[in-house]
Amino acid sequence: MPDPTPARSPLARLIDIRPGEGPALAWSWAYIFSILAAYYVLRPIRDQMGVAGGIENLPWLFTATLVGMLALNVPFAWLVKRLPRARFVPLTYRFFALNIVGFAAALFLAPPEWDVWIGRVFFIWLSIFNLFVVSIFWATIVDVFSNEQGRRLFGFIAAGATLGAIAGSATTAVLARNVPTWGLMLCAVVLLEAAVVSMRGLARLAQQLHEVPGGGNEGTTRDTAIGGSIWSGITRTLASPYLLNIALFLLLFSITSTFLYFEQAGIAKRSFPDRQSQTAFFASVDLAVNVLTLGVQLFLTGRIVGRIGVAATLALLPAFSILGFAALAFAPTIAVIVAFQVLRRAGNFAIARPIREVLFTVVPREDRYKAKSFIDTVVYRLGDQAGAWSFTGLGALGLGVAGVSVVAVPLSVLWFFNSLWLGRAQDRRRAAEVATERGAAPRPEGREP
Repeated sequence: MPDPTPARSPLARLIDIRPGEGPALAWSWAYIFSILAAYYVLRPIRDQMGVAGGIENLPWLFTATLVGMLALNVPFAWLVKRLPRARFVPLTYRFFALNIVGFAAALFLAPPEWDVWIGRVFFIWLSIFNLFVVSIFWATIVDVFSNEQGRRLFGFIAAGATLGAIAGSATTAVLARNVPTWGLMLCAVVLLEAAVVSMRGLARLAQQLHEVPGGGNEGTTRDTAIGGSIWSGITRTLASPYLLNIALFLLLFSITSTFLYFEQAGIAKRSFPDRQSQTAFFASVDLAVNVLTLGVQLFLTGRIVGRIGVAATLALLPAFSILGFAALAFAPTIAVIVAFQVLRRAGNFAIARPIREVLFTVVPREDRYKAKSFIDTVVYRLGDQAGAWSFTGLGALGLGVAGVSVVAVPLSVLWFFNSLWLGRAQDRRRAAEVATERGAAPRPEGREP
């Protein structure tokens, strides 16, 4: 008797797409492609402006970024409380697009002596923009796709981010010497509007995806306002050991990333004499990271987590960081720093980031937007602060790259064990959900891993 199951294409088998998931994946790709292309058009501009404003001032810019994050979280939480997703997401993106138009106008109209201060404000703003728009994207994805789908598909969805990052960084690398900065900024405005269109396309498919066996998350069939308190992102994070450990994961990642970022900024200032060359260098590093990331996201991330599980997959990046910082302690050379930065960022984008998002598929819907936003923005920038001022303090003590690495190794060890705990806690929560769905007794109140 012939098999009634429709034949799946080789690509669908390779990345394990199930029937009914393709359209939602396509809109997800377009959504994250647009966001990351917009950001990576702007990122090299930010990095160059940070160098032009003085590397010694970067810790103060990171402090101002944290203040901005705290200030923006409250109105964002109010929007999430009062408006459905289909309204608060476009409002947020268009607010940021209007900001970009303002920066472009300032660069076009202001006298050259204002450039340094415009650059400092833009550095702070883009650091806020990046975390907010990407966090909102992943909150939407986590809200639409289930835990099982996330394990299979989040790495593949993240490949859309990589393609957008490649497109954005390549655009700036090619055009930076001939197109004015304000012109590049306006390209990002168009891309943000494309993200709004894509988000609405995905939202229209939420009901259809929910009907796929094993698909969808509770609450996605009706896009209603989430409600709750504007402070619940903070209070619910502090009350949950699970969310606190996700916050610790991101804090340790951010601290160690900031160490490497500052060293890269120093290299650029010492190695390249003019602003255009520095911008092109930062864009070229971004391009190398994203090209390396793409193949892993497309074909390996889902298979890795399927083979070794969430806990071991989360622990890969901390384990690599232990080895990388140890290598820097013994050989603090430019080549090692750049190679470590490229490989580490690629590992984060290809493996750690999409699998970290799987952790949020087993939390209540309110936590997917409010607690996640607080963790992805404020906690991340707290890590920046700790990393920036620690780097400055170590420099004041006369310790170079080797000294920073000695501090980073034990932090990475702590991060490694935190990753294993999180992965196992996520497995327990998922098992409890499955048992509840099958009619078994739910876990007693208050017993949260």
